[in-house]
Amino acid sequence: MAFNGKWEVESQDGYEPFLKVIGIPDDVIAKGRDFKLVTEVIQSGDDFTWIQYYPNNHVVTNKFIAGKESEMETVGGKKFKGIVSMDGGKLTISFPKYHHTSEISGGKLVETSTADAASGPVVFVRTSKKI
Repeated sequence: MAFNGKWEVESQDGYEPFLKVIGIPDDVIAKGRDFKLVTEVIQSGDDFTWIQYYPNNHVVTNKFIAGKESEMETVGGKKFKGIVSMDGGKLTISFPKYHHTSEISGGKLVETSTADAASGPVVFVRTSKKI
């Protein structure tokens, strides 16, 4: 149950290049650049509710069971079906335009997203502290 709780962004590395590669509009990127995103995770065994609170009261909620197909929503609002895998304390899923991994490291929530671009992989790492 290590993921349980509310997490606030502490740092974001590769934010703008990553969001550009996955097609997020420049005005949306600008609004979120310095926003302290809050992620709330409710974990009960392999059942998760993953809620992210974005600027302008935009909320994305994904409910899933690790290892089973679930309907998910991207930050851009697109719905898709995917399987979240849990292996060694890491959650991983392939979104339509990128691969995402979440883990608890040093008491922090570390989310790593990797998208493929013509120039090679573009990596975005978001680190959040528990609040």
